Amino acid sequence: MAEKQSYWFNQRTGQVEVGPKSIALDRLGPFDSAEEAARAEQIIAERARRLREEEAEED
Repeated sequence: MAEKQSYWFNQRTGQVEVGPKSIALDRLGPFDSAEEAARAEQIIAERARRLREEEAEED
Protein backbone atom coordinates (compact mmCIF):
# COMPACT_ATOMS: atom_id res chain seq x y z
CA MET A 1 0.00 0.00 0.00
CA ALA A 2 1.39 3.41 -0.98
CA GLU A 3 1.94 6.00 1.71
CA LYS A 4 -0.15 9.16 1.37
CA GLN A 5 1.84 12.10 0.05
CA SER A 6 2.21 15.16 2.29
CA TYR A 7 3.00 18.71 1.25
CA TRP A 8 4.74 21.39 3.26
CA PHE A 9 5.35 25.11 2.80
CA ASN A 10 8.89 26.30 3.42
CA GLN A 11 8.63 29.82 4.86
CA ARG A 12 12.30 30.56 4.27
CA THR A 13 12.28 29.73 0.55
CA GLY A 14 8.58 30.32 -0.20
CA GLN A 15 8.45 26.93 -1.92
CA VAL A 16 6.15 23.93 -1.56
CA GLU A 17 7.94 20.71 -0.61
CA VAL A 18 6.78 17.14 -1.15
CA GLY A 19 7.37 15.48 2.19
CA PRO A 20 9.14 17.16 5.13
CA LYS A 21 12.49 18.10 3.57
CA SER A 22 13.50 21.29 5.39
CA ILE A 23 14.00 21.82 9.11
CA ALA A 24 10.84 22.07 11.20
CA LEU A 25 11.41 25.74 12.04
CA ASP A 26 11.13 26.67 8.36
CA ARG A 27 8.11 24.64 7.31
CA LEU A 28 4.34 24.70 7.74
CA GLY A 29 2.17 21.64 7.28
CA PRO A 30 1.45 18.97 6.46
CA PHE A 31 -1.19 19.68 3.84
CA ASP A 32 -3.09 17.26 1.60
CA SER A 33 -2.26 19.04 -1.65
CA ALA A 34 0.41 21.28 -3.14
CA GLU A 35 -2.28 23.93 -3.67
CA GLU A 36 -3.12 24.00 0.05
CA ALA A 37 0.56 24.11 0.96
CA ALA A 38 1.06 27.09 -1.36
CA ARG A 39 -1.67 28.91 0.60
CA ALA A 40 -0.28 27.79 3.99
CA GLU A 41 0.23 31.25 5.46
CA GLN A 42 -3.29 32.33 4.44
CA ILE A 43 -4.84 29.12 5.81
CA ILE A 44 -3.01 29.45 9.14
CA ALA A 45 -3.97 33.12 9.48
CA GLU A 46 -7.62 32.21 8.88
CA ARG A 47 -7.49 29.42 11.47
CA ALA A 48 -5.94 31.80 14.01
CA ARG A 49 -8.62 34.41 13.31
CA ARG A 50 -11.38 31.82 13.87
CA LEU A 51 -9.77 30.69 17.13
CA ARG A 52 -9.55 34.28 18.39
CA GLU A 53 -13.23 34.80 17.55
CA GLU A 54 -14.24 31.59 19.33
CA GLU A 55 -12.23 32.55 22.41
CA ALA A 56 -13.79 36.03 22.40
CA GLU A 57 -17.26 34.47 22.30
CA GLU A 58 -16.41 32.28 25.31
CA ASP A 59 -15.32 35.28 27.41
